[in-house]
Amino acid sequence: MGFILLFAFGTLMIYVSFSLPYHGDVQAPSHRETSASGSPGAAAYYIRNAERDANTINMVTVTLGDYRGFDTLGETAVVFTAGMACYLVLRRRKK
Repeated sequence: MGFILLFAFGTLMIYVSFSLPYHGDVQAPSHRETSASGSPGAAAYYIRNAERDANTINMVTVTLGDYRGFDTLGETAVVFTAGMACYLVLRRRKK
C-alpha cells in the first residue's frame, strides 16, 4: 500500500511540474513587477529601495532585518524555544 501511495504521489508531482514556467521565462508570475490584481510586488520594491531606505548596500540584510523584521523575530523565537525544549528534555541530572 505504501509503495502505491508513493508512486501515485510521484506521478502527481511529475504531472504538476509540467505546468511550471520554464527557467528564465520573463512572463513567469515571479518575474512580474505587479501581481495579477495590479498591486505592486514586494520583491520589486525591496530591490529598488533597499539601499535608500536602510542606507545599506546588502539587500538580504535590509530585507530580513528591516522589511521583514517581525517575521524574522518570530522565526528566531520559535527556533530558540525548540532548542530550549530539546535542551531541557535531553539534559542529564546528577544524583
